[in-house]
Amino acid sequence: MAEAPVVKWALRVVVVSYLFLLVAWPVGLLTTRTFENGFDSISTALADPSVQHALRMTAVVALSAVAINLVFGVTIALLLVRYEFPGKRALSAMVDVPLSVSPVVVGLALLLVYNGRDGWLGRPLMDHGVQMVFATPAMIMATTFVALPLVIREVVPVLQEIGEEQEQAARSLGASGPQTFWRITLPSIKWAVVYGVVLSLARSLGEFGAVKVVSGGIVDQTETTTLVVERKYQNFEQSTAYASAFMLAFAAVVCIVIVSILRPEEES
Repeated sequence: MAEAPVVKWALRVVVVSYLFLLVAWPVGLLTTRTFENGFDSISTALADPSVQHALRMTAVVALSAVAINLVFGVTIALLLVRYEFPGKRALSAMVDVPLSVSPVVVGLALLLVYNGRDGWLGRPLMDHGVQMVFATPAMIMATTFVALPLVIREVVPVLQEIGEEQEQAARSLGASGPQTFWRITLPSIKWAVVYGVVLSLARSLGEFGAVKVVSGGIVDQTETTTLVVERKYQNFEQSTAYASAFMLAFAAVVCIVIVSILRPEEES
């Protein structure tokens, strides 16, 4: 039975109101505060050495995490869809753990394992001159962890949909495993991979909790942009905090726009 027009309009009003109060209004207010004096806040933030360092650190951490998740995400997706093995369902459930666990808990767990004083792996690594915690490696690990499922959960449904008939045909004609992947599998899942990578990048740019725990928040050394936003705001440098937060939000919105542009091409 078709729904009455009044029900449709009521649902639209509820959804639009919900998104406006939860997303559009706060982000719009942030944008307004950032540009209330023109571009002065952006210029001041970009001229701040600590903000410059944080932006570079954010780029290094986010791009490294995306690259790692790209390689391991596609590999795990292929393993889950193309192979049968004991513990497959447990592995599939484990992939979703980063979505359900607080990033602060993730940071604390990494701190326990990789700290150089009494961590199970951190102490042996420290003895060989490799510092994990309160340095870039742990920040990359924490960011990689929280963004892990995004590539996998985009690629798995596409792999299931396309099946493996074409891959079997290629192998029956003598194609090797790498040749089958590069010429058959990858072209079929490329838009899912791109979509997952863009989402992973957006998530990585805004990670705060896990990175805050493992980085130590050392100024001009282990601060990402999200940590700078918190420090500047608490130090009453609110215009710089707003401008830094706007740059992060702008980067995330650009990622979402890219995804929106790619989505119709994928569906067509």
